[in-house]
Amino acid sequence: MFEVVIYDLPGRDCAALASNGEIPATAAGLTDYETNYITPITAILSNAKYASLRIVAVVEPDSLPNVVTNQSKQTCATATPFYEQGIAFALNHLHAISNVWNFVDIAHSAWLGWPNNMTGAGPEFAKVANMTTAKFASIDGFISDTANYTPTTEPFLPNPQLNVGGQQLMSVLFYQFNPTFDENTYDAMMWQELVNSGFPNTIGFLIDTSRNGWGGSARPTALNSSPTTAVAYVAANKIDQRGFRGNWCNQNGAGIGAIPQANPAGVNGHIFAFVWVKPPGESDGDFPSSTHSHGDPHCDSGSTNTDGSGNTYPTGSIPGFDIPAGQFFPFQFQQLVKNSFPAIQ
Repeated sequence: MFEVVIYDLPGRDCAALASNGEIPATAAGLTDYETNYITPITAILSNAKYASLRIVAVVEPDSLPNVVTNQSKQTCATATPFYEQGIAFALNHLHAISNVWNFVDIAHSAWLGWPNNMTGAGPEFAKVANMTTAKFASIDGFISDTANYTPTTEPFLPNPQLNVGGQQLMSVLFYQFNPTFDENTYDAMMWQELVNSGFPNTIGFLIDTSRNGWGGSARPTALNSSPTTAVAYVAANKIDQRGFRGNWCNQNGAGIGAIPQANPAGVNGHIFAFVWVKPPGESDGDFPSSTHSHGDPHCDSGSTNTDGSGNTYPTGSIPGFDIPAGQFFPFQFQQLVKNSFPAIQ
């Protein structure tokens, strides 16, 4: 099997800075994307010498999730029609190759997991599917947690509604009433939303496990039922060691997750496989400094991130490094291997 990430939409990464687009979100930019990016890729993949390969195309990470949740940002509102048209074009051309399977990015539980976001996601993905020639058949599945850190499961927090000390676990600040604590739960709930929006019930998911292992000494090894408050209970039992689920850049303490495998055990039946999409050790981005202005403050270990309620949190990025997006980051790679779970021997 061969994986290829399709990732260069006009106005790409409209809500961030570290890897935002090289192609402008304009009609001319869309033509450039279709003519000089998608068409050459599909010409290569359709070569007869690759016919025996099973090719998995991961289609445009973060794009349609930004359409769902970030219309208040002018950059995303402007990019939306080009995202939709560009993805429909890509799906049409990739679907025409019999040994290519299209998996569209569907963000992760800490992004679209809230009920309001999820109910908006189904119609948006259905809209784009219906813009293609083959309709729903042009999408073979979806991928969650691309390049992110959310655990596949939270084994000691299976019940978001569990009441501890008079408070539901999902109401603590770390979860902010998001009932999807992990990708397994998120994908199961998103499957139902997608089916409700017209996708066949055979639709399924991949999970990017390249950085969601969270091993190491901080990882809980058994349920700790002694805390008497919901906040303490979550802190004692969660696998995800970030201080804020919105932290996404070069997270300190992360580890490689489960190795790629088809039909993995321990998850719901709609999950087709675990894959590694984000190469472990590839930097998420650098941050603005006195020597260069490009970058994203979210990648600065000395800066903070803010949630929708105005609460601020340290970014959680690895301190002491300022590595441009896409460059290999040896320290991060070594840390990911050290904290891998299951442990890489």
